[in-house]
Amino acid sequence: MKHLKTLRNQSGQGMTEYIIIVALIAIAAIVVFTYFGSTVRHQTAAMTQELAGQSGDAEAKAAGTAATAAATDADEKKGLSNYTEDK
Repeated sequence: MKHLKTLRNQSGQGMTEYIIIVALIAIAAIVVFTYFGSTVRHQTAAMTQELAGQSGDAEAKAAGTAATAAATDADEKKGLSNYTEDK
């Protein structure tokens, strides 16, 4: 009987570790999409237009602009005084 209780505790520990890893991956994905979401949207739109036989140059250029803006925003130091300011 004692063996089953130990096995159940170890199973719960493994599940807890798995949940923590999944949560960290989710947080990292949210941060990446916060900074680079518009770049991905513009690149996808450019690919869609090219597949439809139209020119995707405008969307590709917008993706480059969005990537530059995201990189600049990521480099900016944020503190309590300017954390909520939008550009």
